[in-house]
Amino acid sequence: MSAVNDTKFNHAVFLLTGISGQEDVRLWISVPFCLIYAISIVGNSFILFIIKTDASLHEPMYIFLSMLALTDLGLLITTMPTILGVLWFNSGEISLDACFSQLFFIHSLQFIESSILLSMAFDRFVAIRDPLRYSSILTLPRIAKMGLVCVLRSVAVIFPLPFLVKRFQYCRANVLSHSYCLHQEVMKLACADITVNNIYGLLITLLTVGLDSLLIFLSYVMILKTVLGIASHTQSLRALNTCVSHLCAVLLYYIPEFCLTVIHRFGKGSSPLLQILLGYVYLLFPPLLNPIVYSVKSKHLRARVIKVFIK
Repeated sequence: MSAVNDTKFNHAVFLLTGISGQEDVRLWISVPFCLIYAISIVGNSFILFIIKTDASLHEPMYIFLSMLALTDLGLLITTMPTILGVLWFNSGEISLDACFSQLFFIHSLQFIESSILLSMAFDRFVAIRDPLRYSSILTLPRIAKMGLVCVLRSVAVIFPLPFLVKRFQYCRANVLSHSYCLHQEVMKLACADITVNNIYGLLITLLTVGLDSLLIFLSYVMILKTVLGIASHTQSLRALNTCVSHLCAVLLYYIPEFCLTVIHRFGKGSSPLLQILLGYVYLLFPPLLNPIVYSVKSKHLRARVIKVFIK
């Protein structure tokens, strides 16, 4: 009888956790997290400010970069309250509706970032393959439409997820292994058949992140083919150098994403600490490093940043 009652019980909250086994030093652990958030927010805001105020940077490459910075800021704002709440105040309780809303925004913004990285790969391909028509192909209205498509596609595929997890009863242990909500984790706490969620989650990942990564790879194959056809060795290196910052952003996004997806779905015997650390790397490192990489590798952006600090 007791087992039946337990099965019918539905949790009103989920419990978020920090880094497992490090509860005694969580205040010290919060210091690098605070630094990461502060540097990331300031860096991405500064990139947006520089691009907005400098008319010479109103080019397709930098407009896409500003979209990337906005997406990264959205991810930071979405995850910061729960992560710092757990580390500072040990406030791990989150209501089901708040959790479902957070996972919607996290996954939507992640897919938007993937779409923007694909758009940036197309930008680099056009710039190298057909530089004379670059400005006429990537006009401001066309860039705006590409950005809108990125947002609409990501929101459309993620929109059913909160409703798919909301229909479940949660009668198992309601403890999540991260300081934020992810669909892969939340659905595993349901005492019901999660086959539909598993299939849908895998399907939308393949059709968004998987397809984007494949198209980015193909775009770089075509870029390399174009560059190898350039007679001048100096011009070839110069053309490839314009892709380095974007390539770094792609690797920062897709490598942790791929590793985390594989571990969540197939790595049942993997270390929980590895999953937690990879989750933080996946969410926090791209917003932290993207502004730094672009400021260092982009000659025009670097010059504007130096000019501001010299003033």
